Amino acid sequence: MTSATASSAAAATAAPSSTESILTPSELRAATAAVMMTMLLAALDQTIVSVAVPTIARQLGGFEWMAWVISGYLIASTVVTPLYGRFSDMVGRRKVMSIAIGVFLVASVGCALAQTLPQLVLARVLQGAGGGGLIAMAQSVIADVVPLRDRGRYQSYISIVWAVASMLGPVIGGVLTEYLSWPWIFWINLPVGLLALVLVRRSLKALPVRRSSPRIDWLGAALLLAGLTAFLIPITRVGQGTPWNDGMGLALWALAAALLAVFVAQQRRHSEPIVPMALFANPIVVACSAMLFICFFNFIALSVLVPLRLQMAAGLSPGDSALRLLPMTLAIPTAAFLSGRYLSRTGRVLPLQRLGVLLVPPALAAVGFASATGWVGMVALIIVGIGMGCQMPTALITVQQSVPRHLVGTVTSFTAFFRLLGGAVGIAVLSSVTLLLMRAHLPAGAHGLGAEGLGAMLEMAHPAGVALVDDLAFRQVMWIGAAVALLSGFFVVRLPDVRLIDMGAVPKVVVAD
Repeated sequence: MTSATASSAAAATAAPSSTESILTPSELRAATAAVMMTMLLAALDQTIVSVAVPTIARQLGGFEWMAWVISGYLIASTVVTPLYGRFSDMVGRRKVMSIAIGVFLVASVGCALAQTLPQLVLARVLQGAGGGGLIAMAQSVIADVVPLRDRGRYQSYISIVWAVASMLGPVIGGVLTEYLSWPWIFWINLPVGLLALVLVRRSLKALPVRRSSPRIDWLGAALLLAGLTAFLIPITRVGQGTPWNDGMGLALWALAAALLAVFVAQQRRHSEPIVPMALFANPIVVACSAMLFICFFNFIALSVLVPLRLQMAAGLSPGDSALRLLPMTLAIPTAAFLSGRYLSRTGRVLPLQRLGVLLVPPALAAVGFASATGWVGMVALIIVGIGMGCQMPTALITVQQSVPRHLVGTVTSFTAFFRLLGGAVGIAVLSSVTLLLMRAHLPAGAHGLGAEGLGAMLEMAHPAGVALVDDLAFRQVMWIGAAVALLSGFFVVRLPDVRLIDMGAVPKVVVAD
């Protein structure tokens, strides 16, 4: 297919146009409410559990499983994301989103009824399998129903919901755990989830559904799930203090490489692949996915390491350290919202992407040079949040415009997968580096902390109330993050100046069937 033909095909199938929606205004409002509710459900459960994990571990026993209450959810939500996107392109968003909500709710009941920590971990894995679908489907529905020119504004609404859930989650989790009991952090999902399910079933009836019977690549799906799981488990264990050269980890990585190689071969020969290999030939998709990977590599790591730095190197309490992260957390949705308004007025994406890529590296470096509690570091964190907020919605919109309509769900989940993968790799890499650098500065008798990871460090820091380690380790980690952020510049210079005003200006390089 020539580039001109491909551009015409993409323009004919892209959805919706720059000025029109496939829904009436009332239907669009209802669909937006459904999307926001599903995003709230998924985002809330990623943060509401963190505060309650020590209490759960004390009551159920099995402290060695404690980290996997969170890690199991993250791994499951990451590996299923590509599957949801492709299946929704084949059988419809409404059906797949309903299935994801159903899985999430059943798993929430399983979490609340768990009698042991291993049972809870298994239920959390199932819950992650549903949660990954909620995130991917919400972003795909926005691409289906919102006019292209307004899509940035609606994506910014999603960012706001995510930020609010991130802030309220730990508070709600702490209150429910202290005044009721820890199972209530899962029971609370039922009314929210049922409301989301009703909204989805009612508001998304107008979405187009493929009428032909799809040939689902079940073998490819199994290979992808197994390969990604084998890849992510060692990465997660590294973040918890396991050495990089651990024998089990190396064996799992070898298994992951073999399974994913077979998966690629399977995708090349199947008529309806789970992940079309042509996506990797689209430079716009590759560049934006890489930028999101790098962005979340630093974002998730900062969410853990900045509070850890304040507790370990400055002696602050967990509550005070969490509050000091709040400016960055608020800066991201604020910048995303303003970026959406800018996109609605100008239709230009590239200036925002370049601005975001330019801001993050020097700001991260400044966080490393500044003191842990000084105002310079606080301002630098805000600038980091602004830079990330400029990148997140614009990268997603760019890839959605670069493919035909029937692949919008697939490519949206594709980028969501790389975001989650970046977060998982980032926290593993930077946490393991932090553990390595801090080990020489820990108090006597604490040199075995590596096996328990950062959670044990936090438990040790809180009662001490004083600085336990030298700040140099955290400074060095911030500089490493800044160096990684510089790589985004390599990708942003390869992006075209996409304009959302004219659908005839679809990028020349698109995915072809």
